[in-house]
Amino acid sequence: MRTVLYILTTLGVIGLAFWAYRENYATQESLARTDKLHHDIRTAHARLAVLKAEWAYLNRPDRLRDLADINFDRLGLLPFRPDQFGHVDEVAYPAPPALVIDNAVEVRGEREAGE
Repeated sequence: MRTVLYILTTLGVIGLAFWAYRENYATQESLARTDKLHHDIRTAHARLAVLKAEWAYLNRPDRLRDLADINFDRLGLLPFRPDQFGHVDEVAYPAPPALVIDNAVEVRGEREAGE
């Protein structure tokens, strides 16, 4: 009986060792994937910061003003003036569409229905 208990204990220890071995490598793989994702996120943040800086550089008001002056003949762009803006009450909204009834339904009153 002792021999069976020793064999079962040995098999249990071997099984647990195999499970721990697999879990260890699965954990290491998950950690490696996490590190790669963190690296990708840091790279994306750095790229986004560069793109934002480039966008800010390209959208400088003095640069855009110079481009508008250079291309005035082609585009005809002029600076905004305060009198060019309107008020909300000056907006002409379209009239609501007319309600069209295709299939007329005959409606009878209560007195007519009872008669």
